[in-house]
Amino acid sequence: MAGLDEAGRGCLFGDVYAAAVILPERHAIRGLNDSKQLEPAGRERLAVAIREAAIAWSVATATAEEIDRINIYQASRLAMKRALGALTVQPEFLLVDALKLDSLIPQLGLVHGDALSFSIAAASILAKTERDHAMEEWHERYPRYGLARHKGYGTPEHLRALAEHGPTPYHRMSYAPVRRLASAPDITQEALW
Repeated sequence: MAGLDEAGRGCLFGDVYAAAVILPERHAIRGLNDSKQLEPAGRERLAVAIREAAIAWSVATATAEEIDRINIYQASRLAMKRALGALTVQPEFLLVDALKLDSLIPQLGLVHGDALSFSIAAASILAKTERDHAMEEWHERYPRYGLARHKGYGTPEHLRALAEHGPTPYHRMSYAPVRRLASAPDITQEALW
């Protein structure tokens, strides 16, 4: 059985990440929980344990451009499908956090699945830690936005930076705050990158 979850649906910047994890029936990973309920250091520790214990795992993305073109719901499904396709072991059943995938594999969508299933919680942790690492790397390229701190979410700091500098090519233009600030008349072309 594989658990699938995503991270970054509500962000204004960057890809949405998804992970698929097949855990052994009996595993010794203590503390598996919804990634949003864990401190960053705990998530990092658990991510290492998940990779070591898993029968198979994978992480995949859908880009900001894909999000803008097909919407975040469909992009989340696309990222999950890519993660599922990248597994080295074919699962017999899927547990998916709150979504239904286009797959011939039998599946069950669970609302709050990351709190109900160890394999979904493990996928949540891998997707979140991979996305956080990517935001730290993007911070090096676009330090004015504070991506390493807020991970691309619409915090006051991020919104202030968007108002001052305009969006980067990796901001989600279909999201209202980004779209509104991109069309503000006082933003220069240089600020749009």
